[in-house]
Amino acid sequence: MNKKQIKLNALQKKTLALFQELARHPESGSFDAESGEVTVAFLPRAHGDHVHIGDYVVSARDASGFENEKVWTALERKGLIRSAFPVQVVLTREGLAYETDLFEQFEVSDH
Repeated sequence: MNKKQIKLNALQKKTLALFQELARHPESGSFDAESGEVTVAFLPRAHGDHVHIGDYVVSARDASGFENEKVWTALERKGLIRSAFPVQVVLTREGLAYETDLFEQFEVSDH
């Protein structure tokens, strides 16, 4: 997907990137082969100043979109997710394909 087609603010982009990372892991994401979508039914909570997302350690601030209904609403309005805030999210094909280019700034977990 061409990221210029859909504009996201910084928090929306970070939240989508983290949803995409959660979708990659079977312990948090469930792929539907028929629709090509992934349901993420496990959203990790921050402990201290960070949260573990897949292979990454992310600052709690960067993951604050998990608890922000307006972020979920915006991503849903743009066709990137279907929201069941705050319990689960379905990433659409468009949401899975959207290139956020953010993982270079996240740190790989050492624990």
